Amino acid sequence: MFETIAFDADDTLWHNEIHYQEAKKQFSQLLSKYQGADYARQRLDETEVKNIDIYGYGIKMFTLSMIETAIDLSDGRITGPEIRQLIDIAKEMLTNEVELFEHAEETLEKLIPRFDLMLITKGDYFEQERKIALSGLSGYFRYIEIVMEKSQEIYQSILAKHDIHPHRLLMVGNSLRSDIQPVLAIGGRAVYIPNEQTWFHENLPVEEVDPTAYDELEHIAQLPDLIDRLMKDETAS
Repeated sequence: MFETIAFDADDTLWHNEIHYQEAKKQFSQLLSKYQGADYARQRLDETEVKNIDIYGYGIKMFTLSMIETAIDLSDGRITGPEIRQLIDIAKEMLTNEVELFEHAEETLEKLIPRFDLMLITKGDYFEQERKIALSGLSGYFRYIEIVMEKSQEIYQSILAKHDIHPHRLLMVGNSLRSDIQPVLAIGGRAVYIPNEQTWFHENLPVEEVDPTAYDELEHIAQLPDLIDRLMKDETAS
């Protein structure tokens, strides 16, 4: 049975994607004199995905993607003041307060007496460190890992570093691509908590992940009860 429960951070413990959605809305409004709103957002999404391999994840990548897309969509006619507005959008994102999901801290409080808790979050190190500090949750975690990507290899290296067998890990997150599929692939267990605001890039086609291989919850407050059931089932078997 698992002894370590690992949590994703963005859009699992606290809101994140809502800030990107608001920024994309502002981006589309700014670019409206050059292109239609829907097309501008589509092109920004495409540019973001293309730039992941170059810049990684986070607001800095998003900012460079906004500027690049604005230049392309305006055929180079985007003005200095308009570029400044894009930078201001990014600065606002970087200084936003961290808003926890309801019951997030309460859930950690219930679990910490019984399990080692770990935070595994991907993105820009400075951005993630700031959010972790502002969240007030860092004290709940025995281990905190900030990574550039979440893959089978990354999870394996984290577990080896802390001498944790994959079968002793339960991963909790909102992304099938980052939190569920790679953990199942290395022999761990996973709990999927969907979030309607999850970035489209974090989704996977249904056929790529066996829905019977993981547990799914509506919200994080249900996690302690699920864990109790899993523990009882393990003991009974």
